[in-house]
Amino acid sequence: MAVTDKPITIVGCGPGGLAYLTDAARHAVDQAELLIGASRLLELFPDAKAERIAVGADIAAALNEMDSRIGKTPMVVLVTGDPGLHSLARPVVRHFGRALCRIIPAVSSVQAAFAAAGLDWMDARILSAHGALPDIDIQDFAPADKIAVLAGSPTALRWIAELAARIAPRRILVCEELTLPEERVTEVMADDLAGLEASPRTVVLLVRPGVLEG
Repeated sequence: MAVTDKPITIVGCGPGGLAYLTDAARHAVDQAELLIGASRLLELFPDAKAERIAVGADIAAALNEMDSRIGKTPMVVLVTGDPGLHSLARPVVRHFGRALCRIIPAVSSVQAAFAAAGLDWMDARILSAHGALPDIDIQDFAPADKIAVLAGSPTALRWIAELAARIAPRRILVCEELTLPEERVTEVMADDLAGLEASPRTVVLLVRPGVLEG
């Protein structure tokens, strides 16, 4: 089966800004007969003629609907950021298998966060505290010069504050609404992070001080 013949196309929609949607993503959406994704992602394509299914917390229900359409309706699954980084792509590929899924990559919020900070991310460690908190040994991350954590909730920020305190010294950059007009990058202390009111679209960078000073 050729890549272009695969019945499911998973499209990365980038960090949020319309300018970060690729031509490949737009073309795939134009060809779709069924669009599946979070409501805010569906809204990125107001002119698309495809039928739409909004995905909320019940991912199993969306997969069941896709099961009933597989092989009959060309589908596009919209995911936030890049499909390969903590997105809906994982359960879709796990359920249907790689052979049925074509993946269109995109800019991730982690890439956008490091770009906003003026840093490369070649040796960064990446975690997600968005939804469930990471089940890790924090000391495994102590040697890392750069850590990015997908946040988005008060619980996540409190966990990141604890992580930062246990692997200090760190400079903490809170990156919100990346690529959107409201984008802001704020440096805070660990004690301030625990009580911060941040956007649901937030990436926190924990950076060893010498890295930012270089």
